[in-house]
Amino acid sequence: MSELVTIEVSSGVADVRLNRAEKYNALSPEMFSAIIAAGETLAQAKDVRAVVLSGNGPGFCAGLDMTSMSGLGSGKSSGGGLLRREDDLPDNHAQRPSMVWRRVPVPVICAIHGVAYGGGCQIALGADIRIASPDARISVMEIKWGLIPDMGITQSLRDLVPLDVAKELTFTGRVVSGTEAKELGLVTYVDGDPLARALAIAREIATKNPDAIRRDKALLEQSWRADPRTGLELEARLQTELIGSSNQAEAVRANFEKRTPKFTDPA
Repeated sequence: MSELVTIEVSSGVADVRLNRAEKYNALSPEMFSAIIAAGETLAQAKDVRAVVLSGNGPGFCAGLDMTSMSGLGSGKSSGGGLLRREDDLPDNHAQRPSMVWRRVPVPVICAIHGVAYGGGCQIALGADIRIASPDARISVMEIKWGLIPDMGITQSLRDLVPLDVAKELTFTGRVVSGTEAKELGLVTYVDGDPLARALAIAREIATKNPDAIRRDKALLEQSWRADPRTGLELEARLQTELIGSSNQAEAVRANFEKRTPKFTDPA
């Protein structure tokens, strides 16, 4: 894995760090690729039960690297490389650093400190749960550069805030604190130490039946905006897969025996 993004796995929890600290983890072309590679690697990891995504250094992610913005301002770049489509998936290369976390089959918790601007904000929105420090600075900032947000925001922001709030944030590009972000619904929790809180939640999730956790995420991702029949049939199908399985039986036994369950990772 590229040093631009590091991954350490311990007791089922993957600690993922954006690691371009001297640039506030700004999104260079290499950074885009490194984040995508990290997500795709974790999507295949059978021993990972939860993921924590954070940034090293003074901020989570400052958005697009200013060198890229300079090229756009001079008319020397169209952004075509980032907007390329590489396969049959709906997201292009620019959208994948956010959307890839939705395809990781286990919960992804993002810890936000310092800045989460533009693309950094949209990457955070791709996580399942977000925890921000009270003084974090978060912005849908693309309008500052004469652009629209195009890293998956149509699939993420709609599930978090009302349309009028999404419009105001997008039209103005204003910066909100972690505290206001919680009030608006952009983040799940505010905590003075967001990384520690995220790791604590991830470690708790890692103690649960990993087969059920993976199906929990699949259920909610696939049914949240689906029609009633699709959602209800998915509930029934996933539950049928779980009932009587070895990890589900172990959960029952451990509860009756008042002990910590010993689950096995998915095959």
